[in-house]
Amino acid sequence: MTETSTKPGSGQPAAAISDFGIDTTSRSTREAIGDYFGRLRGGELGALPALLGLLVLGVVFAGLSDSFFTLNNIANLFSQGAGQTIIAMGIVPVLLLGEIDLSAGTASGVAASVMALHFTQNGNLLGNFGSAVFYGFIAGSIVAVALAVWMRVWIAAVLSLVVPVIMLAGFTANPWVEIVLAVCAGTVIGSLTGTIVAKVGIPSFVVTLALFIGWYGLVLQLVGEGGTISIRQSNVLYQVANGNLSVPAGWLLFVLAAGGYAVVVVTRHFGRLRRGLVAQPTAIVLAKAAAVLVLGAVATHLFNVNRSPNPDLTTITGVPYVVPIVLALLVAGTFVLDRTRYGRHVYAVGGNKEAARRAGVKVDKIRMSVFVICSSVAAIGAIVYSSKVGAVDGNSGGGNTLLFAVGAAVIGGTSLFGGRGRLRDAVIGGLVLATVQNGLGLLGFQAATVNIVTCLVLLVAAAVDALSRRRAAVAR
Repeated sequence: MTETSTKPGSGQPAAAISDFGIDTTSRSTREAIGDYFGRLRGGELGALPALLGLLVLGVVFAGLSDSFFTLNNIANLFSQGAGQTIIAMGIVPVLLLGEIDLSAGTASGVAASVMALHFTQNGNLLGNFGSAVFYGFIAGSIVAVALAVWMRVWIAAVLSLVVPVIMLAGFTANPWVEIVLAVCAGTVIGSLTGTIVAKVGIPSFVVTLALFIGWYGLVLQLVGEGGTISIRQSNVLYQVANGNLSVPAGWLLFVLAAGGYAVVVVTRHFGRLRRGLVAQPTAIVLAKAAAVLVLGAVATHLFNVNRSPNPDLTTITGVPYVVPIVLALLVAGTFVLDRTRYGRHVYAVGGNKEAARRAGVKVDKIRMSVFVICSSVAAIGAIVYSSKVGAVDGNSGGGNTLLFAVGAAVIGGTSLFGGRGRLRDAVIGGLVLATVQNGLGLLGFQAATVNIVTCLVLLVAAAVDALSRRRAAVAR
């Protein structure tokens, strides 16, 4: 999507290098750097405030706690924050449209409950749910399939159909079947939510607030008040958030992720230059690729060092599994939003819904689809946070889960007013919140202090967003 900015000092709008690389103006390295600082002065701050906040938090906690900046704690911090970060990544497309999904947390709880019960009951969900709830699930899934077909969101129709197939076929316990079932249950919920918002026309705040309560009740119905379902018996499910890649696999991940990024970026850059197209300055492109390679190599090396608190007794090495999970979602989601027609339509609807409709964009389909993405990705987040604690209980997905996920997206730089944000914002914001929770926990503070500090961080992020938008409007 092409972004425009005001050229510093000229008062004339100047095209900035965009995600899609079209309609841009060639610049030297010095001009590109100057233009970046010009956009900062114009209020387009992006994720910079969150990155600076993360740096400050790291310095403060490292100074106050000897345990904070240790390899074991840093790896633990990634695992602790991965669940809410993934849910936040799913919420970003919803926020890009200026909508909200307050039910994403409890929807993830429903997905986690279905996953855990299918595992512990060896696939006999009818016997555990009872006829009314079981066939209600089947009926809801079939309705979701029909709605997805009606809205022509084909992937949602296919995934929603998987739920009744698994439930009626009576597959026995298998962690991979449970993972697929949980994600598809999220798709069913997203199809129902998105259709109500897009076609019935009820504001998303009202719809998802009602569903937040409803899904919470369903979780209690499935798990039972005060009940807990352990999934520690499944090595696969438990290792999702608690396991690590082997050392060779960690370096293979580095080659695929950092090396792949560098090859794609550099190849695309010189390809544009050969075709005579506008491109970013070569020095900046090479600097970005080199930075990713160096940081990736350093991080992989550190994760592969034995970080056990008792190195004489146990050995803990390797990149945590949650890192490639988050990376895969980040790469796939960023590609879809930045490099596909669907992504351009999401930004177009978020920027001006009526203008997008007049341009031929199927606004209702886009609105429905982002809720499908949100609930499906929230189900993945549920798998991760359930794995971390090794169980699913009546509060799974409830409490602060949704609030922290929305907070992570906003703190990272996604606008609550729609039209502006990236998936990486959710990752950065998730790291900020995980750092706050981890650091204050090491210092012995209780949940009350953690919530108050998180509140202040979120208020600062929202204030920065509002002020930067006002400054950007004045600059134009």
